[in-house]
Amino acid sequence: MSAARTSATEPAFDLGPALLFCPADRPDRYAKALDRADAVILDLEDGVAPAGRAEARRAVVAASRALDPERVVVRVNPVGTPDHRADLDALAGTSFRTVMVAKADASLPATLDARLGECRVVALCETAAGVVAAAELARRPEVVALMWGADDLVASLGGTSSRRADGRYRDVARHARSTVLLAAGAAGVAAIDAVHLAVDDLDGLRVEAEDAAAVGFAATACVHPSHVAVIRAAYAPPEGDVTAARGLLAAAEGHDGVFVHEGRMIDGPLLKQAEAVVRRATPRS
Repeated sequence: MSAARTSATEPAFDLGPALLFCPADRPDRYAKALDRADAVILDLEDGVAPAGRAEARRAVVAASRALDPERVVVRVNPVGTPDHRADLDALAGTSFRTVMVAKADASLPATLDARLGECRVVALCETAAGVVAAAELARRPEVVALMWGADDLVASLGGTSSRRADGRYRDVARHARSTVLLAAGAAGVAAIDAVHLAVDDLDGLRVEAEDAAAVGFAATACVHPSHVAVIRAAYAPPEGDVTAARGLLAAAEGHDGVFVHEGRMIDGPLLKQAEAVVRRATPRS
């Protein structure tokens, strides 16, 4: 199930804009999470206490008979840990083949190839080593998406906070976000924006999700069901923008090169942006 690299504007990984994390030790929440979001990320890593991971694996295995595997991502523990090996052993007996590897870095590929063979991998770049390796990870044939994380990143640097007092990301987090987005775009894979941990800060979430959609992220991950609607709304372009984009693309059909449309000089990049607006407004089949 390796990704087919078509173009940077059409990533092979497209589950929808709102990806909801669900602790893997709460199987009672699996179906609810999948029903509320575009896809669910069953979390075998930070969402589960180490003592509960064996039982969580058994729950994930049992759930593979009931959940749509095409809309499920399983976050596994970091490469090189005993939990990582146990996670992959458990998943080998399921229909789940999209895995998110926590704290991914340059050590990712060989281990995954040996354990799961043809799998779809979301590389979670959430440490200094992971962000530095983002471009290398994005070029791996099994990697279909990159995601980044702010708080593990800052922790890996010995820091204490990824955000300023006003809620904005600190510069190092913003740099990591841009680095991961650029690496994904250059390789033609999807980029997933980080979770907004302030559950009640829906305005802050909206601002970040709108920015994510504007700069090219394919999705935003979240940790609470109340965030799903906000993310979906942020990624859905306004009706006026869709109408304008369709009008621009229709006008372009009569031109081979640069042309003027409604007083504005139009060239290739602006047409690609219009195509992206229409694509986001088009329901997935």
